[in-house]
Amino acid sequence: MRSKQAPRIRIWDLHCHLAGLAGTTPEELMAELIRRADRMGIERVVVFMGFPFIADPTPDDLRRQNDQVLRALAGREDRALGFAYVSPNHVEASLREIDRCVRDGPMVGIKLWIARRCSDPQVDPIIARAAELRGAIFQHTWSKTGGSLPGESLPEDLAELARRHPDTPIICGHTGGEWERGIRAVRGLPNVSVDLAGSDPTAGLTEMAVRELGASRVIFGSDAGGRSFASQLAKVRSAALSHEDRSRILGGNLRAMLAPILRAKGVAFEP
Repeated sequence: MRSKQAPRIRIWDLHCHLAGLAGTTPEELMAELIRRADRMGIERVVVFMGFPFIADPTPDDLRRQNDQVLRALAGREDRALGFAYVSPNHVEASLREIDRCVRDGPMVGIKLWIARRCSDPQVDPIIARAAELRGAIFQHTWSKTGGSLPGESLPEDLAELARRHPDTPIICGHTGGEWERGIRAVRGLPNVSVDLAGSDPTAGLTEMAVRELGASRVIFGSDAGGRSFASQLAKVRSAALSHEDRSRILGGNLRAMLAPILRAKGVAFEP
């Protein structure tokens, strides 16, 4: 008797960039990203930050990089979504970018990188504005053995931020880099989900995250084009998980998180 085949898993990738791909224009870079996603069966990608990466962007840098992403998204609405790049070093400019790109534009969340650690209360107005719009909030975190970059948030910084905003969902980028430390830092904070992107495909990462946080708080991301889709998918596909948990991580959790803002914008998608 033939075994019953498990339903196909729909993959949405939380964490993609235009940098690191072949091409010179946002349109060319997005075409290359989608070509690679097609090879791996990825249905939709979320893109944030333009090129080149700037650690402490000025207001003009933020606007220029968000414009690059807006160009990349145009005509690709069925395959790609965007987050606005913002910085707590420029709160008023960031609020304007959130309104321009999220409230009045097609983007569905915000991305905070390394200009200022997110434990600083200066980030709070940005978090509050994104939450008002029901946009996703993605904060890069990475603890490094040799020391983090100036202004780079540790997972403990994100935990402090999440405690100040207990009713606001926040995504811990890269699961804190040192993922065992990151998972422990956010374990007691139900409003925090972790992003699996960017680190090496080490055995045990996904299983620990599911065990300590629950599958509903774990979201697949790749960090393409800095990382390959294949190596990052391996973290989930090779993990000892049920089909239901694998499906949640590879797309279901992200769709549930984005559903309110997607519906408000009239974006067609299947939950």
